[in-house]
Amino acid sequence: MGKVAEIVLQMRSKPQNIRFADLCMVCDYYFGPARQKGSSHRIYKTPWQGDPRINIQNDKGKAKAYQVKQVLKAIEILEVTYGAKK
Repeated sequence: MGKVAEIVLQMRSKPQNIRFADLCMVCDYYFGPARQKGSSHRIYKTPWQGDPRINIQNDKGKAKAYQVKQVLKAIEILEVTYGAKK
């Protein structure tokens, strides 16, 4: 099992205990490079209409749990709608 797949499993089981660097790795894998990465926020573009971005924030080395859940939902939409299971 790949590193990204392991992190996604951790995200599903304990979203409040994910390192920001790990969440960035997952987002880079699924959504490509971040549009912005100079501050504590990283913004990723998604291929669908509506709110086409993922915004994650570094909180002292950890990712915020609600943002981890948003990334999981975006991955699910990506896999179901676009068949992009990686």
